[in-house]
Amino acid sequence: MGPNFTNISKVLNRIDEINRQMMPDMYQQTQPLRSRFVDVLNDVNNAQRNARTRSRSNISGKTNYDELKDVINECAEKYNIDQELIRAMIQVESGWNTDAVSNKGAQGLMQLMPRTAAMLGVEDPFDPVQNIEGGVRYISDLTDKYRGDIEKALAAYNAGPARVDAGNIPEVSKRYVRNIMSIYRKLREVG
Repeated sequence: MGPNFTNISKVLNRIDEINRQMMPDMYQQTQPLRSRFVDVLNDVNNAQRNARTRSRSNISGKTNYDELKDVINECAEKYNIDQELIRAMIQVESGWNTDAVSNKGAQGLMQLMPRTAAMLGVEDPFDPVQNIEGGVRYISDLTDKYRGDIEKALAAYNAGPARVDAGNIPEVSKRYVRNIMSIYRKLREVG
């Protein structure tokens, strides 16, 4: 979501109105040629959003790391999460399938539940860019919550933070954590 220029637009409209009253002849001549700063920023913001939307729409179904490498690396850097951990999570969560849906309703590559996706601002969980960004942001938040304890963060990603906080991690979540950590370590060794 881009910046909100509503108040700036109001101020600029008021300036235009004053200019029209003070210098009607000059204003009429220059008005068609003027580009207001706020309009230029809105155009740039819209163009960037449209470019991101176009670039994501051509990746769907079964995919692989090479197709998503740029997104993964960008999110890894933005949220301070190892790209190898992201890759391991995608492998375990969805097997690199952008259209994956679990029997519990988790969606996309990193298997976001609909409420979690909404909380993270993910409008289309089957859009790999939005989904990965949301999933990486979520694991980053959980890693912060558990003070860098990746295994606890992964357990919370899978079972929910309430279960982890209560010390009630299901066996399936423990297995999930072991699987991701195993793949993560192998990917880190390969470098």
